[in-house]
Amino acid sequence: MFSNDQIASFNELELSLYNYISQNMEKVAYMRIREIADETHVSTSTILRFCRKLNCEGFSEFKVKLKMYLEEEKRTFVKSAQHTLVEFFERSLKGDLEDKVKEAAIEINKAENVIFIGIGSSGILAEYGSRYFSSLGKFSLYIKDPHFPIHSKLTKNSIAIALSVSGETIFTVIHLNLLKQEGCKIISITNNKLSTIAKISDLNIPYYVTEEYFEEANITTQVPVVYIIESIAREIYRINQ
Repeated sequence: MFSNDQIASFNELELSLYNYISQNMEKVAYMRIREIADETHVSTSTILRFCRKLNCEGFSEFKVKLKMYLEEEKRTFVKSAQHTLVEFFERSLKGDLEDKVKEAAIEINKAENVIFIGIGSSGILAEYGSRYFSSLGKFSLYIKDPHFPIHSKLTKNSIAIALSVSGETIFTVIHLNLLKQEGCKIISITNNKLSTIAKISDLNIPYYVTEEYFEEANITTQVPVVYIIESIAREIYRINQ
């Protein structure tokens, strides 16, 4: 409903108005401008100026947009975990996922150093992946700090495994560029093969599930990533037996 740029443009009175509206959206959608002015102790002209900063010609248009926003929020539908799993496995069985897992395992097995990279939920999975690989005998590290220094000694005969749902995470793209310049091979696990991270990788493993958002949060399932990570680790273990 409110962008970062719009919030940054508010003065002190407009911020108090913003805070009130944010905490009383359902109520504000049916209030008159004079009622809001009395509740927030601001003038009607301040409210109208506030509305114009939100690209609304007046208070009536603002209320229409607010009601539409509230309706959209009510229509948010979160799919069941079973639905997302079925979607992933149906698509993966029709593709070449198994071949890509085996190819990744062969390349990773050759490397002296394995570095997992991710941020946010992908950062949590990067940590899990490094631990899982290490547990099965392939010692691995993970990077989820955007300011982590990259040195040539770290990347010598190394392979990086990048995790990103969108494949467009700036932090990950920057680190991958630095790693590539140091001669590090890149394997990425992303939701599609057309993303920036997928394109700059030596090998990309896409898993193709429908991206989901709840409010501002990306809640796309990470189960396929866990499945792929564990499959690669187990394949590396099998190779070494």
